[in-house]
Amino acid sequence: MKYRRLGRSGVKVSEISLGSWLTYGGTVGRETAISCIHRAYDLGINFFDTANVYHRGAAETILGEALKGLPRTSYVLATKAFWPMGDGPNDRGLSRKHIIEQCNQSLQRLGVEYVDLFQCHRYDPETPLEETLRALDDLIRQGKVLYAGVSEWSAVQIDDALHLADKRGFDRIVSNQPQYSMLERYIEKDIIPLCEREGVGQIVWSPLAQGMLTGKYKRGQAAPEGSRAATPTTAQSISRFLTEENFSKVEQLQRVADQHEITLAQLALAWILRQKNVSSAIIGASRKEQVEENAKASEIVLSPADIEQIEAILV
Repeated sequence: MKYRRLGRSGVKVSEISLGSWLTYGGTVGRETAISCIHRAYDLGINFFDTANVYHRGAAETILGEALKGLPRTSYVLATKAFWPMGDGPNDRGLSRKHIIEQCNQSLQRLGVEYVDLFQCHRYDPETPLEETLRALDDLIRQGKVLYAGVSEWSAVQIDDALHLADKRGFDRIVSNQPQYSMLERYIEKDIIPLCEREGVGQIVWSPLAQGMLTGKYKRGQAAPEGSRAATPTTAQSISRFLTEENFSKVEQLQRVADQHEITLAQLALAWILRQKNVSSAIIGASRKEQVEENAKASEIVLSPADIEQIEAILV
C-alpha cells in the first residue's frame, strides 16, 4: 500500500481507504463488517471514513468496535456531520450547536478521544460560514479533532472557507470529499485546479460508480442477486449509471483491463490515483475479497499511453 499526504497537511493516508456508507450497520452484517475492516488494516489501509448519519450512528459504532484494540496512532479516522440526526430544528446543519453536539456523540460511538478528520458533510447556506469554521477550529484547539475537511462543496464555497480561515486565523480545511470516477468527473473543471493551488486534497467517494465500474452489471441482464442494483434500499444510488452509453464504455474499459491482466475495478481505481490532487479513494466492501482486490490498485501505475487510450473511451 502506498500513502499520500492529506492535502498539504503532514498526515499521510493510504491511497485506498475504506468507507461505510450503505454497508456497515446496514446491508452488511456486524461480523462481516468487522472482518472487512480488519482485513483492510492488515493490507496497509490506514484511513477509515464514516459519518454520523450512516444508519443513524450504527456505522460509527461498528467501525469503533472493529478498531478497538488497534494502536490509535496506526490509523486515520474520519467522520462527518450535517444531515438530520433527529426531528428537531437544530438536529441538522452546520451550526455551532449541531457541530459540537454531533462531534461529541460521534466520539462516543467510535470509542475514541479524538477523530483525525471531521468533515462538513455538505454546505449549509442557513449558517454563517464563520460560525461553522470557528466551531471546527475550537474542536481542533480542544484536541477532539486534528484536521477539518468538507464534502461536496463547490469551488467557490471551498475558496470562501479558505480565505475566511486565513483572515480569522482559523485552521484551514485540508480536504474535500467529492464523488469522482471515470463516469463522474465534474471536479476536474474547477475544484481540482483550486485545490491543487490551495493545498486541499480530494478524498473521493464512489470511485467505482456504485459498482458500475466493477463489470458486474451486464447490458440486457438482470442485476446480480445481492448487488446494490438488486437491493431495494440501495438501487436508487446506482440507477443513473445504468445507461446504454455507460454500458458501452464499461465494455471497452474491460478490454483495457484484460490487456493489463487486472480487474476493471483495479483499472478504475488506478485511473483515479493518476490525479496527484487525490489523497485517497474510498472503497466500500461487503466481502474481504473485495478489499483485497481493490487494495492492489495502489500498486498499479498507468502509463501516459494507457491514460490516452482510456480517455478516448470516456470522451
